[in-house]
Amino acid sequence: MCTVCGCGTASVEGHGHEHGHGHHHHHDHGHDHDHDHTHGHGCGCGHHHHHPHHGDTHYGTGAAGTSVPGMSQSRLIEVETAILSKNDGYAAENRRLLAALGAFAVNLVSSPGSGKTTLLCRTIRELHDAPLAVIEGDQQTALDADRIRATGARALQVNTGKGCHLDAHMVGHAIDTLRPRPESLLFIENVGNLVCPAAFDLGEDAKVAILSVTEGEDKPLKYPDMFTAARLALINKVDLAAACEADLAAYEANLRRVNPAIAILRVSAKTGEGMADWLGWLRGGLAAKAHPRAAE
Repeated sequence: MCTVCGCGTASVEGHGHEHGHGHHHHHDHGHDHDHDHTHGHGCGCGHHHHHPHHGDTHYGTGAAGTSVPGMSQSRLIEVETAILSKNDGYAAENRRLLAALGAFAVNLVSSPGSGKTTLLCRTIRELHDAPLAVIEGDQQTALDADRIRATGARALQVNTGKGCHLDAHMVGHAIDTLRPRPESLLFIENVGNLVCPAAFDLGEDAKVAILSVTEGEDKPLKYPDMFTAARLALINKVDLAAACEADLAAYEANLRRVNPAIAILRVSAKTGEGMADWLGWLRGGLAAKAHPRAAE
């Protein structure tokens, strides 16, 4: 049961195998790592959570913060705790492996249509020959992975089926296959969804939330968990701000309202605005990860 969003089912599966870098990952099914991966987690995220007003229905009440027909609040908490605890174990293994490599992993999260794949493609091109790899998460198709591969980058598609997010177990398998190079960047492009990915640690160094100016200034207020979990927010498509009559100051104010510590950059994958700052942030994160003592 994916109690994070209160709908569908989710599982974090398990068997044991050794990673190529002396890293042990516990999973209970085998894969041919020469093909893209498909996992089904029927968590379709159908509930809308908001504060009740004028008779509106609010499913986010109770100790579990959600509601599932036929399940008590205590049972919901028990199931969610078990799922997230198992996921956190895999995430810790992923994090240990990436730390040993000195690789900097970024979990890119957003709603569908934010432009994160286009931004990622431009990012890869502007990084030139920097060592990197990409894990692409979508419910179906390998379209985005194909776009990434067209830049010359190594990419692995993970299809989640009905699942609404990547989990650390899936990412562990993908890391096995991609075998990131030491002191490299690892981009994890999550499934387009601002709910469940907020709760699932993948072993990344940072969540980066991408928010386009076409989505509305109130998006951080509607989905606070995601923007609270993010270390950096990229306000994307700023070249369209005037046409959309977007209030960029309001975007930033609402982001800081839910997360006062969040860093914010304004970017455009089309014009290149803000790309230098974004690339600088990535390079700084990689330098600190690869050479932690020098960063102290």
